[in-house]
Amino acid sequence: MKIFAARCLIALVILAAATFAFANPFKSRIITGTSSSLVITVPDDHFLKITNFSQEGGTDRGVVAVTFTDEGGGTANVLTATRIDLSNGANSQNPPEISNRVIIAGPAQVTVAPVTGATLFISYRKESNEGGGGSNIVSVSPTPGATATPSIFPIPTPTP
Repeated sequence: MKIFAARCLIALVILAAATFAFANPFKSRIITGTSSSLVITVPDDHFLKITNFSQEGGTDRGVVAVTFTDEGGGTANVLTATRIDLSNGANSQNPPEISNRVIIAGPAQVTVAPVTGATLFISYRKESNEGGGGSNIVSVSPTPGATATPSIFPIPTPTP
């Protein structure tokens, strides 16, 4: 019985350690037409990954605006919301839209302003930029990219 209890305790400790080691979950926010703007500060040597930005209702599009806070400065709209309610009205003949992703390197301030008559939904995650760079990079991907899976066994290649 003592061995079983010890094994359970070890399993719980390993599970807790794994949870803390990988604890950097995505956050989701809902912004209605009457709420205040969502402001996300991205510090230096960090980046922000937005994986979902959608909109239901309203006539204007929701946008993600980025203001870089380094010496170069500058503001730009880097992402527009994907409409999810195309089943009725003037938009009923439009094909479904493709959702984009964006990665924003800090230091920057990201703002999502409310849209009158619309509900915006955004999912994002802030992460540390291991190794740190010095430049601000904004990358947009219309479709998820493929990721390579590392092989445990090396594949020999013939040499002449």
